[in-house]
Amino acid sequence: MTDLGTRTEPALRRAAPALLGYAAVRALGLITLALWSAARDKSAYTLLTARWDALWYTRVAELGYGYEVRLPNGDVHSNLAFFPLLPWLERLVSVVTPLSYADAGFVVSLLASLFAAWGVFAVTEHVYGRRAGVCAVLLWAVLPVGIVQSMAYSESLFTALAAWSLYALLTGRWLTAGLLASLAGLTRPVGLAVVAAVWAAGIAAFLRDRRDRAASGSERVAPAGATTAAQAAGMALAPLGAAAYVLWVGHRTGGGPLGYLDVQAGWRNGFDGGYAFARFVGDKFTSFPSALAGVGLIVGVGLVVWLYVTCVRQGQPLPLLVYAGVVTALALCASSYFGSKPRLLLPAFPLLLPLARVLARARTRRSAGIVAVIAAASALYGAFWLNGSGPP
Repeated sequence: MTDLGTRTEPALRRAAPALLGYAAVRALGLITLALWSAARDKSAYTLLTARWDALWYTRVAELGYGYEVRLPNGDVHSNLAFFPLLPWLERLVSVVTPLSYADAGFVVSLLASLFAAWGVFAVTEHVYGRRAGVCAVLLWAVLPVGIVQSMAYSESLFTALAAWSLYALLTGRWLTAGLLASLAGLTRPVGLAVVAAVWAAGIAAFLRDRRDRAASGSERVAPAGATTAAQAAGMALAPLGAAAYVLWVGHRTGGGPLGYLDVQAGWRNGFDGGYAFARFVGDKFTSFPSALAGVGLIVGVGLVVWLYVTCVRQGQPLPLLVYAGVVTALALCASSYFGSKPRLLLPAFPLLLPLARVLARARTRRSAGIVAVIAAASALYGAFWLNGSGPP
């Protein structure tokens, strides 16, 4: 415990500016939401903890799995679509404290968002330095849908697990990376992206080791034993969480290994390579007002693709590229609720690193002014969004 504290304390000191800045941005967003909601005679806290997916998670925490809603069109919305780690934590916190399940979800999300911000900082600092790490965290905080980070949703928890798993990969902690990837796989279906990052890093390390041995002409170059065993163990651990839940759902529904896909189909969720999303964007051009929204969607997708290409050109480490690529592909190419796509991209923080590097090179006063303006706009948009259609 003493050794852990010795390592953690300086790491936390290095991350302090990023975490304080993150907390300030999130506080601004919550205050703005509270004022906006009060003006509309709504409860900001209800919007954060007892609407949309948050309500489904608290029902799982309270009642377990098996609840479903049958819609007039025949669709079946089952709570089996929601992965279990967040409701497990909500139940745990509710058992050991006086908090309700909804309150527990809010607390878990707030704490997870701080650990996510710390993880984003740790990854970025390791690759590009401390200043870029602070900028990356602030950019993640001021995303237009950043308010979701403070909701009783699973995005913050997932991002925390993913970021620290990626950091463990970058620093050679294979068992930790595999364990965190497994937990990420119990949090959201996109946990597949973390698993893919672990496997890609493991395969690359294996191939690199073989190449080095062949180049040296000696089988004794580089210690193979413990490192190779840790890589294999990490790779074996990574998919266990997602696989366990998906197989359990298949057994429970009688649908076999693909039973979870049937559950998702009841929500009209699936993966069609982006065909449905392309049709949705195309339909926007049937009239002038909606055509502006169509142009905005095309520009947004183009920006995401450009950022990913920039990440590749700048030579980001393989685990970050694989992780961000899978998250982006699953978000953009899924036939799910189209309004959810910005929220589904929220965990893809490596896409922000090229912008963080640019911001880090600017003078402190200039970069602080840019972040402040964007933070204000993000806070206003988040309040407007949750008091309007909100995240489905």
